[in-house]
Amino acid sequence: MKKVRLEIVGLSYSQTQSGAYALVLGESTGTRRLPIIIGGFEAQAIAIELEKMSPSRPLTHDLFKAFAETFDVKVSEVLIYNLVEGIFYAKLVCNDGTKDVEIDARTSDAIALAVRFNCPIYTYEFILKSAGIVLDDDTAGMTGEAESQTQKEHAEEVKSSSTGGDAYKEKSTEELKNMLQTALDEEQYEMASKIRDELNQRKKS
Repeated sequence: MKKVRLEIVGLSYSQTQSGAYALVLGESTGTRRLPIIIGGFEAQAIAIELEKMSPSRPLTHDLFKAFAETFDVKVSEVLIYNLVEGIFYAKLVCNDGTKDVEIDARTSDAIALAVRFNCPIYTYEFILKSAGIVLDDDTAGMTGEAESQTQKEHAEEVKSSSTGGDAYKEKSTEELKNMLQTALDEEQYEMASKIRDELNQRKKS
């Protein structure tokens, strides 16, 4: 299967799940985004490394890296290889100098290690097609004041709507597409993923 390389685009506090964060990955040569909800500890571990901060004592992921390097084990890549009922599955591809070994891992832990080993993150095309969010150009035909007013109207809809799935079921498909574009423009990737799920569900119906 074709692999697609991903980069970390952003990390923000979850608006719907207390103590959780939205990690956004984006394909390195495209416009699709892959939002993943992760725990606070893993978000902290990723953020600390991205910001090149040095904790007073090693975090769990730092300990793993030190342990692996002591015995000449490298993490050569991270692969997000499956998506089942909204849960992403990942694995570490490790090498001890003689052979590659794949180790199953939570996606958040795998990415926390990827930033420490400075190794690439990949996923498969079918996962991006299923869970990825694409920046649509539905408003390309509008310019100036009309576009600005439309964006403001949809922004108010997005902000005032409940984050639950039932609120989206009451919207028309066209309204959802507009709300999705607004959420993407405002980098509300978690909300965008919920709207995307509702649109995908309607396509299957």
